[in-house]
Amino acid sequence: MIHNLDHSTLQQLWWLLCSLVGALFLFMTFVQGGQTLLWQVAKTDREKDLVINSLGRKWELTFTTLVLFGGALFASFPKFYATSFGGAYWVWMLILFTFVLQAVSYEFRRKSLNLYGSRVYELFLFINGSVGIFLIGAAVGTFFTGASFTLDANNAVTWTSPLRGLEAALSLSPYSIFNICLGLFLVLNARTLGAMYLINNIAQDEAPELEARLRAACGQNCRWSLPFLGIVLLFLLIMPGFVILDNASSAATIDKVWFKYLRNLFANPWLLLLLAAGLATEAHGVWHTARHASRKGIWFGGPGTVLIALTVLLLPAYNNTPFYPSRVDWQSSLSIYNASSSPYTLTVMTYVALFIPLVLAYIAYVWHLMDRSKIREEDTKGHSAY
Repeated sequence: MIHNLDHSTLQQLWWLLCSLVGALFLFMTFVQGGQTLLWQVAKTDREKDLVINSLGRKWELTFTTLVLFGGALFASFPKFYATSFGGAYWVWMLILFTFVLQAVSYEFRRKSLNLYGSRVYELFLFINGSVGIFLIGAAVGTFFTGASFTLDANNAVTWTSPLRGLEAALSLSPYSIFNICLGLFLVLNARTLGAMYLINNIAQDEAPELEARLRAACGQNCRWSLPFLGIVLLFLLIMPGFVILDNASSAATIDKVWFKYLRNLFANPWLLLLLAAGLATEAHGVWHTARHASRKGIWFGGPGTVLIALTVLLLPAYNNTPFYPSRVDWQSSLSIYNASSSPYTLTVMTYVALFIPLVLAYIAYVWHLMDRSKIREEDTKGHSAY
């Protein structure tokens, strides 16, 4: 029974649930990826309308998933939420701003008396899909490379960098190179997913030339992403991390250790299986999209992305590892053990989480209704067009 679970088990369970929501969000970034492909693959206004209306069916799901991810972290790991969102606020505010631009663009791009013209709103969509996803990748990278903060005895946050989180992507230290490569990989992976989704969602006979460009873009962006993925994986194999010593004691301390994330993989071999399955599944989707006539690549690329993302999000938290290390004061580093809510709060949340399968079933049903008919030119006209 849930009420018999100890605090440590609840902490690990809720990091898993938060990671799953985060992984689903990264799958949903096919919307942002499709937005960045707009000027590359759509050569006419008609093709642009097809692309934007296809993505416009799903953009709210992406934003909702991001909000759910933040809300789950706030409820289950409030100390991390307060430290990161309260200290690194410039990076989070910029991410939020790009999503505001996205919402405004879908609302006003095709409005009558549009003073700015559709190209301005298309630029906003590109910014959301490139800058927004890149910064999210850099922020996730700090789960491994750490951030510039300290916590006092009252848990008050002191951020030691004036860039307030942007240092994760704007400096040229080895750690920032990891963050930058992770951000660029997520951008290119989103573009790969976006191409696969559009091929699946736009009617096959509606724009054959557009489909050919999308297939080429799928393979091209996957190839471009591989060097950045390789650098990220190499870093994970050799980079140092932090370990919690004597975690059962109230006097637990944090020390630095080399090859920490490689050790975590060996300690949790199921994470290796998740990573291998994710890479193989997504490669299958890309190959059959770019090299063959398959229109189902997104149903391999999407789950593959979820498995890869789940591995990346779980790796820095399990095996007595602080998932948000402090580079300036190791003992201020946050783990699932010292950053979580109380046992009572986590227990109540776990009961609520039992309804998650119903929510997922509802989302799947709505998705099916929206995609029951493929996008055609007539769908881009009228009051519902973007």
